Amino acid sequence: MARETQDRLTRLLLAPQKLASWDRLPRWVGAFSLIGTRRELRQKNLHNTEVIDLVVPESALPPPANHKTARTIDGSYNDLSAPLMGSVGTRFGRNVPLAFTSPEPEPLILEPNPRDVSLELMTRTTFMPATTLNVLAAAWIQFNVHDWMSHGENQVENPWELKLDDGDPWAEERMRIQRTRQDPRHGKDEPGPTFQNQITHWWDGSQIYGAKPERLKELRTGEGGKMRVGSDGLLPLNPETGMELVGFDDNYWVGLSALHTLFVREHNAICDMLRRKHQDWSDDELFDHARLINAALIAKIHTVEWTPGILSHPAVKIGMDANWWGLQGQWLHSKFGRVSPSEVFSGIPGSDTNHHGAPYAITQEFVSVYRLHPLMPEDFIFRSSQNDRPRGERKLMEVQGKGTRPLVEELGHEDILYSLGTSHPGQIRLHNYPRAMQALERLDGTVLDLAATEILRDRERGVPRYNAFRQFLHKEPVRTFEELTDNPGWVEQLRRVYNNDIDRVDLLVGLLCEPLPEGFGFSETAFRIFVLMASRRLKSDRFFTEDYRAEVYTKEGLDWVANNTMVDVLLRHHPGLERSLRGVPNAFGPWNRV
Repeated sequence: MARETQDRLTRLLLAPQKLASWDRLPRWVGAFSLIGTRRELRQKNLHNTEVIDLVVPESALPPPANHKTARTIDGSYNDLSAPLMGSVGTRFGRNVPLAFTSPEPEPLILEPNPRDVSLELMTRTTFMPATTLNVLAAAWIQFNVHDWMSHGENQVENPWELKLDDGDPWAEERMRIQRTRQDPRHGKDEPGPTFQNQITHWWDGSQIYGAKPERLKELRTGEGGKMRVGSDGLLPLNPETGMELVGFDDNYWVGLSALHTLFVREHNAICDMLRRKHQDWSDDELFDHARLINAALIAKIHTVEWTPGILSHPAVKIGMDANWWGLQGQWLHSKFGRVSPSEVFSGIPGSDTNHHGAPYAITQEFVSVYRLHPLMPEDFIFRSSQNDRPRGERKLMEVQGKGTRPLVEELGHEDILYSLGTSHPGQIRLHNYPRAMQALERLDGTVLDLAATEILRDRERGVPRYNAFRQFLHKEPVRTFEELTDNPGWVEQLRRVYNNDIDRVDLLVGLLCEPLPEGFGFSETAFRIFVLMASRRLKSDRFFTEDYRAEVYTKEGLDWVANNTMVDVLLRHHPGLERSLRGVPNAFGPWNRV
């Protein structure tokens, strides 16, 4: 009976969408309709891929002494009843039924050629700016993605080989793309390929703190709970790579450097605050509490600032605020705390933990919809935060990799942040993929077409193509290329590349060209995965639910999370940005030029 009642409530919440799509409904009706969408997705789109026993005896996995009140470095013991859930090396989950996650056979999987898709549909011809955002918003999402997921090093042997057309500027006769390293535990009778996450699945600051004990030891000072920062305010260097020493440094550039440094310094500021209140605490006690608070602050900023910034729709704003504060709102929450056990009325933080029928894991489809590289510009103008005078121009390839630290030392993070905050990223649309990323030289010297690689990654990992993906997310398939996009020029290009077969359109391509709801920075189809997984990252994590309480965080720790915004964090560590941030309602929107 309870399930029948729940299903009836879901149908009631979804009923207005029979009249119009949620984004065309009155904002409160649209917001409640999105709650119905989330309920439907929770019921139908969480699929477990893991076969190992997540519940292990203590003798096999001895818990750290503080595992009940502190995050572990490998993500174990977040769920005390299933200690391995979400830990390093566990599998990515799925948002589509497992029976439909097997890749197409060769040579069909290579059709159309991913290189052709890249060159003909993705290549940036003219930079299309996203004028409601700044480039810090692009850095921010990459900063968080590095906390959630990593497939690790690719498989070197037996790479994919793509044939190239005459006149292709690629340096070799064929393009070779290494395959994703598959799960060594995958059984021959299991559906689809499976892949392991090489960092924790939890929203726990892995990009800052790492996911291995030896890396965390390198990052900590061993005194006062603090992380290593030089007297010049910069992070230490990794002696092996010459890059800045951080928890996760893949695809590193000055935007990531600025954010990593900012939140390491924020961690240390939290330690100072805690030490004033708890002078008898050890180094570990201060560190553990500061990590909890820092990770929660990042999660809150992402929930109530970044997401409504890139999805600037009134119903989404209501929904994301409700994810954190509940419909009771921030003011009532600050005055009276939770007034209801319901996550809808009083927010997810502090509510009961719920995995909704499947062990928590980042999903492969979630990885796919976070392919947002068109956000990156290719030309950067750096200016002084004090007088707006130019300090230099750089190309994208000059602000990343081993060029990162020299540029940071030359300009300083304050001017870099100001320059990113007053510049626009690219629109997440077709024909706006950075050309530099179509011939990206990695630190090991290999060169890859990242756009072609992303197309191939979805195919080899068994992510459905666009039309099938829509149907699995309870949306009608598009019947024609004219229905897929309202851009007539794109219609003909898509028809040619996909040989007039609408069902062959790749997921990424479809997401980049479908019409957008008002205020949206990315597609509504991708948004459905966000509706499900954005709340799941909070709802499954006991440190955001049942253990989001003063006994674990301290009262002052909860206050720190509640009372600080991204603007506050920026000004705490870079007070020289005050004029550029004065009156700015969202740190991920355009800043004032000084």
